[in-house]
Amino acid sequence: MSGADQVKKKLELALLTRLSNQGSIPNSLEFATGLTSVKHPNKPKLLIDVIKSLKASGIVEAKSVTKQVSVLTKDGDRWLEEGAPEIQILKILETPMDKKSLLASVKGLGKAANPGLGVAMKNKWIGKGEGGLIERKVNVAEISDEVQAQLMKVKKEKEVSAQTLKDLKKRKMITTQKINWYKVTKGPSFTLERKEVATDITQELLQGDKWKECEFKSYAMTIEPKMQSVGALHPLLKVRTEFRQILLEMGFSEMPTNNFVESSFWNFDTLFQPQQHPARDAHDTFFLKQPRECLKLIGDYVERVKTMHEKGGHGSIGYRYDWSLDESKKNILRTHTTAVSSRMLYKLAHEKEFKPRKYFSIDRVFRNEHLDATHLAEFHQVEGLIADKGLSLSNLIGTIKSFFTRIGIDDVKFKPAYNPYTEPSMEIFGFSKELKKWIEIGNSGMFRPEMLAPMGLPEDVSVIAWGLSLERPTMIKYGYKNIRDLFGHEVDLDLIYKNPLCRY
Repeated sequence: MSGADQVKKKLELALLTRLSNQGSIPNSLEFATGLTSVKHPNKPKLLIDVIKSLKASGIVEAKSVTKQVSVLTKDGDRWLEEGAPEIQILKILETPMDKKSLLASVKGLGKAANPGLGVAMKNKWIGKGEGGLIERKVNVAEISDEVQAQLMKVKKEKEVSAQTLKDLKKRKMITTQKINWYKVTKGPSFTLERKEVATDITQELLQGDKWKECEFKSYAMTIEPKMQSVGALHPLLKVRTEFRQILLEMGFSEMPTNNFVESSFWNFDTLFQPQQHPARDAHDTFFLKQPRECLKLIGDYVERVKTMHEKGGHGSIGYRYDWSLDESKKNILRTHTTAVSSRMLYKLAHEKEFKPRKYFSIDRVFRNEHLDATHLAEFHQVEGLIADKGLSLSNLIGTIKSFFTRIGIDDVKFKPAYNPYTEPSMEIFGFSKELKKWIEIGNSGMFRPEMLAPMGLPEDVSVIAWGLSLERPTMIKYGYKNIRDLFGHEVDLDLIYKNPLCRY
């Protein structure tokens, strides 16, 4: 048995004996302090453990009591022993002094020096005399130290006025402290000697007949279990997991999206987006200072992309401008995950035999946008694409409807739109049951031949694609009005811990 356990045994016996003789213990803290027969530095805490254990067994009843009390600080103890700072200043000022000399003399009082001087001045105990020197105006023996007297009352827990307590606290001589104790009375199963009860059915008990004589501790079914400290998934991650599972069930494969930094070539040029397009301006895109340019591009592919931009091909006349390799090599924070789609399609085009593919990605993108309640400079994009022969707009519409139906949006509409790298292009609108209105939920289209031909894909292969943000459906799902409450430094971590599961 450890030393603490032995102390608990003694405390338990003393407590039960007192209850047997007197019927109750009004203050467990006072009882522990006054119990001189038991020695231990943590005696009050150990007694509380004993009381809780006895209460669980029904031997005692215990009611928790909490009280705010005033106690002396380290400075308060000093001024109680030495006297208030203003009284000490009076004693120091035996002869008139100039201000500089007086401040040097009271330096030993620390931070209490200035407040002490203020009190002495306010009470007119000190003031200016001849020659502007500071001198005593009263006899020290005639002044009573009220501060010291009040500190003594606080220490002895005697009654002190609220204003006095406020003044002493302001001067950092006292502080408030919360004290807990228990009021203990006899319980329904009160006894002077506790009978040991078993908490588990052990191998030793079952080997013989000992279990028949053993008393088992009853389960406290009404006691709330202790909350375990565990991690919690962010709402975005919960919705992302659901979307990912849905797309995997639809037969899509996930694309690698671990490149936040992308070259302008893969982010813009391969998508047949002209170099003078407004989206490539610094007002919309984050350009890297270091490293400013990518080190290597695929030479023959670069030439084919350049030719498509300048002269066109496959029925297109291109954009008719001088395409710049330097502009194409600039590094940026990717503005969309379509840059990853472009890389995957190029890789697909160079496989020995073309096979249909269904790809998706869900990851972070960056845009130099004005920040408001629904826009941030970084957000998550959900993107899906299908590459196959004979695809049409009806395949795209059917795939989109199938995906959105699985996330609870049954009514979907489409509106013609423009994108540099898709034709035809469509904006996607869905009726939100939560918001009870039509909302824009994504963008879609068929990748243009000017994008696919330079990659080397067969001419009869089409690619349909669509995309949406992850934040918008998450905000609707969890009822967020401001995106900054969902993502960023203003997020309430407690809210993240308590948010419910995401199910579609």
